[in-house]
Amino acid sequence: MVENNGKGLVHVYTGDGKGKTTAALGLAMRAAGQGMKVAFIQFIKGESCGEHIFVKQYHPFEIVQIGSGDSFKKSKRQLSQEAQQTLSYAHEQILSGKYDLVVLDEIIMAINQGLITINQVLELLDSKPAAVELVLTGRNAAPEITQRADLVTEMLMIKHPFTGGIRARRGIEY
Repeated sequence: MVENNGKGLVHVYTGDGKGKTTAALGLAMRAAGQGMKVAFIQFIKGESCGEHIFVKQYHPFEIVQIGSGDSFKKSKRQLSQEAQQTLSYAHEQILSGKYDLVVLDEIIMAINQGLITINQVLELLDSKPAAVELVLTGRNAAPEITQRADLVTEMLMIKHPFTGGIRARRGIEY
């Protein structure tokens, strides 16, 4: 593990604005560039997008999705099973001693959709080794989560092209 003064912080990137996953990816790239070992674990996502292509080509770290296919087309039962499996996998990786930084992308969305519980996430935070830096992303982070975090960034949507009819663009939104 890379020296970080023995203190890994908990980050939360939340809010209704664009950029939560993008910020987490930027942090993961910076950490990998400094020789840190990174686990980037996604809870609820659609099909493969630009970051998956980049990671497969350049191998700075791995992006792990337990389920395959478009999450937006799955039943709640299937999503719940995948979210529980993803949470279990994330817990193993956090405790493994192999990673300096672990990103749990859209874990907050999994809570908000009732696929995992706030208590499960709080237990995960309780078990985090002191040196592991941990990032949680997703809209509408609960106060129980933000109070436990060391850093909370809220992405605020002031203006977004989607509201004007511009569709998601390859390489920009996905």
